Amino acid sequence: MTRYQAHLLPDGRRLHLNDGPIDLVIEATGEEAAVRAAYHAAETRFATILDELCDELSLLRQATAQEPKGITARRMWRATLPFSQDRFITPMAAVAGSVAEEILAATIGAADLERAYVNNGGDIALHLPEAASFRIGLIDRPDRPSLFGYAEVGHKDPVRGIATSGWRGRSFSLGIADAVTVLAKSASSADAAATIIANDVDLPRHAAITRRPAAEIQPDADLGHREVTCEVGALCEDEIDRALRRGCRTAEKLVAQGLLAAAALHLKGETRIVGDHRAGQDHGARIAMHA
Repeated sequence: MTRYQAHLLPDGRRLHLNDGPIDLVIEATGEEAAVRAAYHAAETRFATILDELCDELSLLRQATAQEPKGITARRMWRATLPFSQDRFITPMAAVAGSVAEEILAATIGAADLERAYVNNGGDIALHLPEAASFRIGLIDRPDRPSLFGYAEVGHKDPVRGIATSGWRGRSFSLGIADAVTVLAKSASSADAAATIIANDVDLPRHAAITRRPAAEIQPDADLGHREVTCEVGALCEDEIDRALRRGCRTAEKLVAQGLLAAAALHLKGETRIVGDHRAGQDHGARIAMHA
């Protein structure tokens, strides 16, 4: 039996692929035959990717120096390596971005396209040939989507991936950020960086924050018995600012190391932007707020 599902969305332009926890929306633009070939290649590659990850799942849930065997699993492992020197992180922190990258690689490998993207629940891999660009709407709360601004990425920019993390999203977080969105050289790198920054937006041992061991919520969670955020109560302006400044320091360090281009951090209606985001610049990916 075919477990995964694949169909064009009602607009007739985007392909929807779903298999268990993986849910992708893909859009390719170009000649009609090229788009058909690209979508066929995406579906063919997608049919095997979840099983490949499951084969190495026990290893991927560990903070390990052992390199996995699968293509996507190796991408996850390599994306998290730069962040593993001074903190706990497993390859699972980059799973959504890595899957998006792998499917995008299959898509653009099959046809000459004007541009393309693979969106894996908000973690997005971009294909930007010469003269192509994307303007991508950004949200400040994944559980209650509302646009706060947009990211602009062009062909010359060193950005091919966007990812969002935070305690209100699909995965566990050690921090209290509603959302942290990162622009980076790849979707897998952006995924890992967003996880790290979101973890650092925090007020340790604050009475208004409810936490539980990850394993009590999901027994096979890669975070084990580390406490993850379940609820964030009322915070005063100073506390919100303090938590965001903690995350901004981490983001600024990662920008300086070349691990990301820009980041937007959100908590309780407040936003901070770090990195290459200045309005009116002639080059460089940027994050802009709506007026």
